[in-house]
Amino acid sequence: MFDLSLDTREPGAIGVGGVPEGHDARVLAAIAGNQTSGPLLHIAVDDSRAARLAEILGFFAQDLTTVILPAWDCLPYDRVSPNQEIVSRRIASLEQMASLAAGSKPSIVIATINAALQRLPAKDGLATSQFSIVGGERLDLDALQGFLAKNGYSRTQTAREGGEYAIRGDIVDLFPPGAEEPCRIDLFGDEVERIRLFDALSQRTSGAVERIDLSAMGELFLDEVSIERFRASYRRQFGAVTDDDPLYEAVSAGRRYAGMEHWLPLFHDSLETIFDYLPGAPISLDPQIDQARAERLAQIADFHEARLTLQEVERKAKAPIYKPLPPDALYLTEDEWQQRIGDRPVAALSPFAPSPGSGSLDAGGRGGRDFADARNAPEGSLYDAVRVHVASLKRDGRSVLIAGYTLGARDRLAGLLREHGLWEVETAEGLSDAGALEAKRVAAVVLPIEHGFVAPDLAVITETDILGDRLTRQPKRRRKAEQFIAEVSALASGDHVVHVEHGVGRYEGLETLSVGGAAHDFVKLIYAENAKLFVPVENIEVLSRYGSDDVVVTLDRLGGAAWQARKSRVKKQLKDMADALMAIAAARELDQGEVI
Repeated sequence: MFDLSLDTREPGAIGVGGVPEGHDARVLAAIAGNQTSGPLLHIAVDDSRAARLAEILGFFAQDLTTVILPAWDCLPYDRVSPNQEIVSRRIASLEQMASLAAGSKPSIVIATINAALQRLPAKDGLATSQFSIVGGERLDLDALQGFLAKNGYSRTQTAREGGEYAIRGDIVDLFPPGAEEPCRIDLFGDEVERIRLFDALSQRTSGAVERIDLSAMGELFLDEVSIERFRASYRRQFGAVTDDDPLYEAVSAGRRYAGMEHWLPLFHDSLETIFDYLPGAPISLDPQIDQARAERLAQIADFHEARLTLQEVERKAKAPIYKPLPPDALYLTEDEWQQRIGDRPVAALSPFAPSPGSGSLDAGGRGGRDFADARNAPEGSLYDAVRVHVASLKRDGRSVLIAGYTLGARDRLAGLLREHGLWEVETAEGLSDAGALEAKRVAAVVLPIEHGFVAPDLAVITETDILGDRLTRQPKRRRKAEQFIAEVSALASGDHVVHVEHGVGRYEGLETLSVGGAAHDFVKLIYAENAKLFVPVENIEVLSRYGSDDVVVTLDRLGGAAWQARKSRVKKQLKDMADALMAIAAARELDQGEVI
């Protein structure tokens, strides 16, 4: 396996070629395993790439601690806040990063380029925004409520989503950020009698824990100190507030305001970066990371310039003026970036084999075979080609994995190959199971990579390599234009519709918005708390008309769990009905009637 320790290298970049996707996870796991100075920091081009890499690392290196730091899911200088789930994941990741120490088990932190370019709350600030609840110990309920209010938690009737809490007498329900399940705290007076975990949808108890550690729901706080710091910094940055400024008014009153995170620096004495959270950590970079960084910095500059240009329009319209901070207040500049990575050893990954004399290292991986030529050949040639290729790889001493994207795809692919003469294919649950098979066997596994690779010791062949597409990918259904026009024309403003993912909303008509400099038609929907959703007209298949106009309709919360809970209950009822119908059909089949 590839052997490289960045700990022993001088600061500066070194190219590492021969790392196609899939093999790159093995190389990064090997590099992280050789580190003694702490975790390896890998910077990915986007969120989908970071998620895929983490999943592949989970397959090839199960003992490796992997932390993902996502970026905000909103645009720079936006009027909306990042999604609360994203913020919760970021807080959990920052806390985990702060706890990673040199000499601990091998670990890797994966950050997108957008996340790496954005400044972060200081580690010390996060450490002070924590609250622990321990079974058998005293709990100050007033102190808990004060902590929850300060740190962005929402009080509700039922805690179903991250960041919500409910208090009903001696029972406190809490859904901590980053947790998989909420917890229920039973109090006896002011003593914590027990802490139970429960399912957010069914509200049924699923386990018990001895301790719950709470952290902030966001990257800024609305306590007295932070509010006063914001007010002073805002006036210092933009001058005295003499006009209608809803942001300044809301924060001054201790209320949260949509999009307030884009003024994050004003709530803190100072901000840090991911490099401050991981001092001395060596760095590895995705291919095309320079291009992704340049595009992100250009986007930040463009949106900042656009906000400044719109100020005159807002002033003439007597609308609240958006006052953007300078880009370097919230994001790293190009010079800062170069300085930060220039102080550390850096491995720049490339899927291509390095050129002779380039000074780059070769990790030995190459792209796998695409069977497109065999797919286009006469009937039967495809599986013959796969069988011959697998035999060739085996003769060269390589282990062979057949990768499906899902469990069902893996099983179907393995069945197809066995039907066509590749009898040695056996399904395996993971890398350890695959390694336990006899040398002549081929392991079929679940591995989310699009195309396979060949390394000196291992070859991976994917379902896309063999079939040209994924077994589980379904073609998207599109309604015809005339059908769309007919359906929308039958709706009136105020009618209720159902979105397949977000539930019941109110139809407010068609609206034309500018996207990428071009006009585009959207269906405008209103949800609870006046949240707006714009659905592109080409995605009309996700909407359907609400079944009845004669009942009082409660709008769903955009992004909430209530709609998902209702869908889950209906699915279960449908499954129960199907089971009952199957039982009736089976009973009829087995029943012996009188022969006449």
